[in-house]
Amino acid sequence: MSQEEQYFSELAEQIPNARPGKMFGALCIKMPNGKAGAMFWRDLLVVKISGETLEEALKLSGVSVFTPAEGRPMGGWYVIPFEHQQEWKKLMEISCAAAEKLEKNEKKPKK
Repeated sequence: MSQEEQYFSELAEQIPNARPGKMFGALCIKMPNGKAGAMFWRDLLVVKISGETLEEALKLSGVSVFTPAEGRPMGGWYVIPFEHQQEWKKLMEISCAAAEKLEKNEKKPKK
């Protein structure tokens, strides 16, 4: 386990109501409604942020839109390099809190 992954895992344990999960085959934190709150992808933190939080994050070097597949950016999701690890916990908490407020997707009955 890399230093970055270990740090992400330690922080994930500190997020209330969070449980481990997978998104795009990568580690993520899921909230009780099943929504992903944060993800660990290629030694980077991936969070969904907006407003003032996003403005502040974009001032950090290396922060960019999360693009899991060439030419397919995920709106609202941003990668935060490990060099800014001191910001990870705050950004994870903000992203997870927002995810927790989203409505749970109801599963459609199988035909």
